[in-house]
Amino acid sequence: MRKFLFLLLALIAAPLHAEDWSAHGTQSDVVLKDFRFGTGETMDLRIHVTTLGTPHRNAAGQIDNAVMILHGTGGSGWQFFRQQFADQLFGPGQVLDVRKWYVILPDNIGHGKSSKPSDGMKMAFPRYDYDDMVDAQRRMLIEGLGVNQLQLILGTSMGCMHGFVWGTRYPGFARRLAPFACNAMQIAGRNRMWRQMSIDAIQADPLWNGGNYTQPPEGGLRTARYLSIIAGGNAWAMQEQFPSRNQAVNFLHDSYASRAKSDLDANDQIYQLDSSRNYNPAPDLAKITVPVLWINSSDDFINPPELGQAQQHSKLMKHARFILLPYSPETKGHGTHTWAKFWKADLAKLMETHP
Repeated sequence: MRKFLFLLLALIAAPLHAEDWSAHGTQSDVVLKDFRFGTGETMDLRIHVTTLGTPHRNAAGQIDNAVMILHGTGGSGWQFFRQQFADQLFGPGQVLDVRKWYVILPDNIGHGKSSKPSDGMKMAFPRYDYDDMVDAQRRMLIEGLGVNQLQLILGTSMGCMHGFVWGTRYPGFARRLAPFACNAMQIAGRNRMWRQMSIDAIQADPLWNGGNYTQPPEGGLRTARYLSIIAGGNAWAMQEQFPSRNQAVNFLHDSYASRAKSDLDANDQIYQLDSSRNYNPAPDLAKITVPVLWINSSDDFINPPELGQAQQHSKLMKHARFILLPYSPETKGHGTHTWAKFWKADLAKLMETHP
């Protein structure tokens, strides 16, 4: 299991999970032959996927209980086995009880055990974007798992944005959408700047050598990791937990040391951050007519609530409900999206709707 999620999803250390949900999962690789990227390049693409539960087929022989959960930038499907997510959702009687639902957890292009630059191609790997990632998810579902409709797409951070791409690119494939911790418009302003800062820092390191490094470009990676700590943190909680200079500095150094042990590759990180470059579903949001539960957090540095973007865009969808979670010392900044205790009751209401 990956213990480090470079950018968005594991910025606060997670407790050990009470149940080993990974032991319940089934892993497989789905190979998409001649996958065509938006750049026009093609290759056989490997998408790694973990599933929980058993597919149920209706009278027509179609799988009718599939739910897909999409991770954020730098993550993988395995991150959802953590206590704060899995123990709150997947158990008996819970909203995504795996005795009832067929839960699909893919590793997206460039992430986890799916095809990525560090497999050998380095910077010659096709420059994928969010449309490519969603198209790969769709082929994985249809060709690999035999799923032609989803009851829910729940996405966190990058996965949240993928939810909007799904809703506008393939309307109705998912009967419900639960996008958590993102906006539905072009990534610009401060959000774009800090992403580009991370890319620039890695590429400016002489050790990066155009992507052909023989040892990690640690100077650039240090800057990128520091930025991830700031971008994902809850300022209120950090102030309360680390009220002195020494405590704050020690936390920073400890967090960096933990991240430095990761197996994430510098080129992979560049591609992950760059893949959002042309994301912009806003003009097509009216195509989304299924029920939508959109949740952002008041303490999210990456998606600043004071800009009011989500509040405006949610009005463009026929059946969208937007919730802005209140800011407190207990919330987790951007990473609140994977702490199910804050939103599982609202998700349960969404699953009770009948599109």
